[in-house]
Amino acid sequence: MQTNDRSAALYQYDAQIRAEYGCFAGVDEAGRGPLCGPVCVAACILDPENPVPGVNDSKKLSEKKREALFDAICEQALCYQIVFVGPEIIDRDNILQATMSGMRQAVEGLEIVPNLVLVDGNRCPEGLAVPCRSVVKGDAASASISAASILAKVSRDRYMRELDRQYPQYQLAKHKGYGTKLHYELIEQYGIQSFYRRSFLKKQGYWPGK
Repeated sequence: MQTNDRSAALYQYDAQIRAEYGCFAGVDEAGRGPLCGPVCVAACILDPENPVPGVNDSKKLSEKKREALFDAICEQALCYQIVFVGPEIIDRDNILQATMSGMRQAVEGLEIVPNLVLVDGNRCPEGLAVPCRSVVKGDAASASISAASILAKVSRDRYMRELDRQYPQYQLAKHKGYGTKLHYELIEQYGIQSFYRRSFLKKQGYWPGK
């Protein structure tokens, strides 16, 4: 199966890593910044013999394209794992530690044990049983990290659309929980629900003291 020029470059990066380490996993997250909902983390081991055309940084893809790629990755990857870390954990441990915990869970949940883990960003989760390397802007460099970014982004967006059906007054499908002007106005109007991140809202003065 042919890949386009951009995804071909990402697969070439992966081929270089694979030549040195053999089987490896890409890891990325979605939803560190929103005021509500979980942070979603995905780990993915792609099949070099069955590439997914069009894989790219999820932020550079349309929602329709991400949805199509999500299904292709799930079908063609050697294995993947998706983990949601909820607001209660984010509030208890802070968003960084909650994200790192989700990354550990995602890697540990893979059916295949990789020889290396590549994580998008500038730090790796502690306590992994396998070597880990952080890659700044890795979702624009590695096909495996890009695939993980798509799995995480689509999974979280689907979750937020479902939450939107339960709480339509917050228009969560529109802003996905991020702190837009509209979202703050709706919080002022309708109050706060259990799926909000208290620690985030306290910083903005929206969470009551008691």
